[in-house]
Amino acid sequence: MSDSLKGRSMLVAALMDIVTSNSDDLNGKSFQPSLPGNAEMRDIAAAIEVIEEGGMHLDESNESEDDEDGGKGLKGIGIKILGGTTTVLGLSRTGLMTLEDLNTIHVDTRKSTPKPLVFQKNHHDSLSQVSISSVVPGLWDDLHCQHVAVPFAAWALANWAKASEVNRAHIQELDQDGHAVMTALMAPERSVKLHGSLVARLLLDDHNLPLNDSVAEWASSLLSTVSQASKSEDIPLAEVALSAFLVSIERSSKAKKVVMEKGLQLMRECAKHTVKHKNLQEALAKVLQLLCTGDMHLSLEESQKWSGILLLWVCGKLSTEAIRSSATKILACILEDYGPFAVPISQGWLAIILAEVLGSLKTTSFKGSTQPRNDKVKTQIDQANILSATQALNQLAGTVVNLAGSQLGKATDSVDTLPLSDLLSLEPFAGPLKSLNKSNFPKVDAADSAVSTLKGVKSLTELSAEDSQSQNKLADFGILCLLRRFLLKDDYEKLAANEAYNDASRAIEAQDRASNAPNDLDNSNNPSSIRVPPTAHIRRHAARLLTIMSLLPKIQRLITEDETLCKWLEDCANGNIPGCDDLKIQSYARATLLNVFCSEQNDDKQPDVVAPNERNNICPRYNDMIFLINPELPHWKCPETVNSDKSGRNPRSTSKSDGYTKPEVVPPLDVVFIHGLRGGPFKTWRITEDKVSTKSGLVEKIDEEAGKQGTFWPREWLSYDFPHARLFTLKYKTNLTQWSGASLPLQEVSSMLLEKLVAAGIGNRPVVFVTHSMGGLVVKQMLYQAKAESNDDLVNNTVGVIFYSCPHFGSKLADMPWRMGLVFRPAPSIGELRSGSPRLVELNDYIHHLHKKGNLEVLSFCETKVTPIVEGYGGWAFRMEIVPIESAYPGFGELVVLESTDHINSCKPINRTDPSYTETLQFLQKLKSRRT
Repeated sequence: MSDSLKGRSMLVAALMDIVTSNSDDLNGKSFQPSLPGNAEMRDIAAAIEVIEEGGMHLDESNESEDDEDGGKGLKGIGIKILGGTTTVLGLSRTGLMTLEDLNTIHVDTRKSTPKPLVFQKNHHDSLSQVSISSVVPGLWDDLHCQHVAVPFAAWALANWAKASEVNRAHIQELDQDGHAVMTALMAPERSVKLHGSLVARLLLDDHNLPLNDSVAEWASSLLSTVSQASKSEDIPLAEVALSAFLVSIERSSKAKKVVMEKGLQLMRECAKHTVKHKNLQEALAKVLQLLCTGDMHLSLEESQKWSGILLLWVCGKLSTEAIRSSATKILACILEDYGPFAVPISQGWLAIILAEVLGSLKTTSFKGSTQPRNDKVKTQIDQANILSATQALNQLAGTVVNLAGSQLGKATDSVDTLPLSDLLSLEPFAGPLKSLNKSNFPKVDAADSAVSTLKGVKSLTELSAEDSQSQNKLADFGILCLLRRFLLKDDYEKLAANEAYNDASRAIEAQDRASNAPNDLDNSNNPSSIRVPPTAHIRRHAARLLTIMSLLPKIQRLITEDETLCKWLEDCANGNIPGCDDLKIQSYARATLLNVFCSEQNDDKQPDVVAPNERNNICPRYNDMIFLINPELPHWKCPETVNSDKSGRNPRSTSKSDGYTKPEVVPPLDVVFIHGLRGGPFKTWRITEDKVSTKSGLVEKIDEEAGKQGTFWPREWLSYDFPHARLFTLKYKTNLTQWSGASLPLQEVSSMLLEKLVAAGIGNRPVVFVTHSMGGLVVKQMLYQAKAESNDDLVNNTVGVIFYSCPHFGSKLADMPWRMGLVFRPAPSIGELRSGSPRLVELNDYIHHLHKKGNLEVLSFCETKVTPIVEGYGGWAFRMEIVPIESAYPGFGELVVLESTDHINSCKPINRTDPSYTETLQFLQKLKSRRT
């Protein structure tokens, strides 16, 4: 080809890029066809022939009367393009012109006798001599080169395909084997690839057309085009090719199989090259979702290779909702397929989420929160949570790196060759990876891995419990998928079992090799040395975080759609899940279901502003601070009766007990238990064997049996002896001294609990508070604050309060730390319990006022024995009377003096005949009889 012809060819090809610039949208919406929707078959055939043969020739002259040119020849693709559009630019030797300009040029083809033009099909052959007696001005005179004809033929084919369904049917009929489209996809010219991709997508999008047998080959070529375009940053071409590739995967199982076998590496490269282009990332994520969430799944190695990209898709700042949704589904499928072998991926996911939330909170703390934070104690609590979370994140990241290395490092020479290398290159793993001894990966067992996960889940819960921004971030980052995995599966126990089996196998092999030296065997393989992962604790904290998240509409929708999770939650709440006998997790399960389905039923009924007399009709919202006692009982139902959802199915009939329809009898009373200093929602109310503590009760470790079935008297006894009430128990953080950690002062604790109680609907009907120690002061402050905030429902509906060893006028315990401040560093809540505190007197006067009006009945219990405070050597303990009788009796109501009982055990009966239980039961029965 001469330089002048080559120059014109390149110029026309460049012009084609300009002409087709409107087809760059991934969805093809901006590509407007310029050719008619009723194209003649011969024209389409001519275009297909040009594409397939790599050039163009004019037909011999014939005398058909049907020809628009009078049978003079000059028919074919070039003439039809110029005659059928007024938008295409033409190129003449004198410059550019539009077809509108051609109207001013009169060319009488009837007076011309053109001779046929012959174009060489071989790109490497020289051009034959061309003899033209008459030509159409503009673009046509450059079509004597096959490098120009093919781009315009591809452009015409794309225009016709876009113009009408009839044209697409003709294209499919004339190109039944898909060879023309495949040739266009593999052409060297960019515009031909682009229009070939567009034609492929339009044909595949038309479900009225039969699926071409060449779709799998199209998919491979399209993926190759996407890869090349993404590397050269030709984003428009990548978008069009990727859109066609996506449709080919949607429609063809053969295409899926081909890509799964040979195309995953190319897809990963495309994903890495197009990180900043959301639409491309969206399409790639959708393709991968289609590939591996159906009949075919990723292999373990491919899952590990994709993990870094998938987690960036889920947690990346540039990710869209569609990208996150696809990536989350893929990761869920990977975790389901490979269970314990995918633990590094699930832990990596958890670590990245924790790092993102932690980073956001640190940034907010540095810049200053939008909400006023004048309370120094609350700031200290936030800072303590951030510090604890940072430590948990470091441990979790190190565990991910070590676990990945120990699982895979022996088979690799370099960390860079690990399948998880992309994951480990992300933060927060890059630091631990650099310090890793690559020649000897440290051994990490399943128990260590589980402990790291436990700390990570706990830290996430503490950070997000009262922070809506963090909760929304967790929802966006797919936390529900992880929590679902922690609740429903036992990956760490299976991992421990695999490790034990492998260790035992290695021990047997070693013994066989060195049978003469058995003493040299590693004792770590001894079954007695195997550590059990804390799976139950992980499940409990995962359930707690799920309860918090279940208040978000997005999470509620996802849980509603997950029948498997709903059934598990229902079975757990009813005590039907083996290993889930923990009362906290059963309560969390029921609270989550109530939050989700009651909210679903009342979405259209909840106004922005609620009148006090309408609060009974609003769906309760249960936070993690409120525990439901006996969550399996039928009265824990939604307030409205709904038999089915919008789809006609009943998602709530997931067990024998349909826990979501309104019960026939609603208990007329609520009973709420509130613990005191260093207490807990379950351990404070446990059954005891001795009414006098032999060890320090205020500094004792958490009772491992607390919260388990058979130890909690409100559940074991009261729910059966007094079935006329819904029973709740609350938790809040308290400490004796600041050495134990920061805790909120009385007013802040009461304010926080009041908000949670109102949201849960407690106070909308008669309620009795059962309190121990400082818990009584918390209730007093709540009622006082409720009155100040005009929350008359709670004040008027509080019909009784039971005080177990409540320091109405202060405690000697509070006096001691103030005198020994350098040693004890008393917590703010302790300082408020000093004897003679004016605030305590004010609160007592207010409760006395309610009692005198007849609105409130009061029952008080008093201790009679000293309580051990600080343990010493040889069994010695410093003991003191915590709440003397003059402070335990408020001056009104009934008083019960408990003989031989110390402060800790005043609320812990030995049996059902213990006065600390019988008096409480009689008090509740008396209140019920008065209300009925």
